[in-house]
Parts: sequence; structure tokens; C-alpha cells
Amino acid sequence: MARSAHDYIYYGTEAHAGEVRRFVEHVIRANIENERSGGRRTPVCIWGTHGIGKTELVRAIAEENKYDFAYIAPAQFEEMGDLIGMPAIVGDHTVFRAPDWAPKGEGPGILLIDDVNRADDRILRGIMQLLQNFELVSWKLPPFWQIILTANPDGGDYSVTPMDDAMLTRMMHVTMRFDVKVWALWAEQSGVDPRGINFVLTYPELASGRRSTPRSLVQFFEAIKLIPNLKDELALVQMLADSCLDDETAVSFLTYVQHNLSELIAPEEILKADNFKTEVQQRIERTVRQDIFRVDIMATLCTRLVNFLNVRNSKPSDAEVANIRSFIKMPFLPNDLRLAMLQDIIQSPNPSLKTVLADPEISVILLNKM
Repeated sequence: MARSAHDYIYYGTEAHAGEVRRFVEHVIRANIENERSGGRRTPVCIWGTHGIGKTELVRAIAEENKYDFAYIAPAQFEEMGDLIGMPAIVGDHTVFRAPDWAPKGEGPGILLIDDVNRADDRILRGIMQLLQNFELVSWKLPPFWQIILTANPDGGDYSVTPMDDAMLTRMMHVTMRFDVKVWALWAEQSGVDPRGINFVLTYPELASGRRSTPRSLVQFFEAIKLIPNLKDELALVQMLADSCLDDETAVSFLTYVQHNLSELIAPEEILKADNFKTEVQQRIERTVRQDIFRVDIMATLCTRLVNFLNVRNSKPSDAEVANIRSFIKMPFLPNDLRLAMLQDIIQSPNPSLKTVLADPEISVILLNKM
């Protein structure tokens, strides 16, 4: 157990979405193997602040692994019957029929118990048997079904029902935190408006507010997607921003648009340039060399380019490789960003990107780092 700067109480290792995903998928595989050999399954609880994508992460794990999926939000349960089902007479005794949400077919599958500690204390106590034995009163979860829970942290200003040690020890725990580079890769894969991705990469601290969360930011970016020129529709953009974001975030986005930062050069433009120096390098230099050198914008462009290449997941052409190398060797690119970009290319899941490294000047940069 640990406490954050906001006095939130969270459990397990604090990790970004990719690490949480690996942890959950590993526990699921271990549970399946344990069950096959007669062992027990263990639920997993993912802790984290609101709007960072805990629920969507679990849905994605189910979808991409071809697991069946069932969902409940116990905060909506008013009676114990909503949880355990309704009684019925069978022969000379009473049994409880499984509720409609209960999985019926054999797994693998995931039962997501979302925002578990938003439930009433009585419902929370009722869930304990499900966590311990994967059954409730007269019915059981089918074989190879997993229980994954999400929860907001105790403490702070969340309206949650504290879990006691008896409940906490029935689960394994991990805490999910926002990581801007991981989010940006997901956003690239999901087709989020590139102007929004650039904004979050430039101002990552704004994604952790009360109303400004990764979830509400994506809502906003979806709302502006049909506006081709944000500057021409500034009043509408402000209304849309005010409708779902904190004041500070809304003002920052409007300033971002007014300074033309929403129109940063796109990765496709960098790759397709016929004359890198005039079409790309000079344009970027005009953008980043302002009253102060905008390292944040430069970092955004580096991350967007690598993410785009990872998502596209194809071998770059010779012309594209030449442009990527020219980007890395731009004289005003700070060395720490240059090295970070090279490390991202080395660690890329797209092995064809390593052809970028077969350049004498880039080899010298890597050798000096080592």
C-alpha cells in the first residue's frame, strides 16, 4: 500500500498501461494453468484515478485475446438480488437463479467488476464470496472465467467504500498511472485527432486534472474532428472545450490553436518530403525557435514520428529512411531527444526501422552514448 501526493491510497506496483496489461495477461494465463491442475483462480484489481482507461484496457485484453466478456457496475445494484440472483423453489428446497449478467458458457472469459468500491458496503460484502470461490450462493462462474476489478483510490476526494483487509487479500493488485508516450501510441493506433495527440504530448501535465482526463480529452478531440480549421471556429472550439475540460486545459488548448501549434508538421509530411531541408527542417526550426527554444514541441514531433512508424508497421522506403535520418541529424535537435529517439527505434516492435541506424553519423552518436 502507498500514498500519492493527493493522499490517495493505492495498492500494488504503480505502472503504465502497457505494464498493467502484461501483468493482467500473465495472471490470467497463470489462473488458467492453475485451474487445469486443480488449483485456485485469483482475481486482479486495477486501481487508478478516473478517466485513465482502466475499463477500456480490460475490454481490449478480452477482445485481443478472443476471451468472452461480461460486465457489471455494482454501484448500480440496489438489492442483494441484483448480485446473487433471485430465489426459486426446486423440488423441496430453495435455490438462487444466476442473474442475467452472470456468464453462462465455458471460458476463457473475463468478468469485469467495474468501479467496485463505488458500490454500497452491503453489496461490497456480498462480492467477497465471489472473489474467494468464484461462486455466489447457488451458482458458480463457468470454468476458465477470470475476475478483473477496477477501483478508484481510497482517500482524497473520491466517494468510495473502503475495502477491509479480508477483501483486499482475496485479490492481486496493481495501480495504473498515466504515461503520455504510452497514451500517444494508443491514440495513434485508435485514430485520435492528430492535433489532440500533439496537444497532450506538448502539455502532458494537463491530462491529470479533475475534469481533464485522458477520457475527457479524447471526448473533446472527437468533438473537434469535423472542424478542419480550428482557428476559424475558435468560439465553437471554446464551447466544446469548456463542456468537458478544466478551465486551465481549455485555455491552454485555445492558446495552442491561436499560436498555430495545432498545425504542427505531420509524420507523413516528414516522410514524404522531396526536399527535407526546405520542406521539413526549416519549417520545424521556425516553429521551435521562438522567444525560447520549444523543447516540448520538438519532443512531441519525435514521439509522433516514432509512433507513426510503429503503428504503420511496414518497411520504410529508401527515401523515407533518408528523411528519418535527416530528422535525427537536424543540428538544432537536442542531444537528449536525439538519443531518446534512437533508443525508441532500437526498441521498436518494427524491426525494419533498424535500417535507420545504418548511417555513419548515427553510429557515432550511439557509440558516444555507450
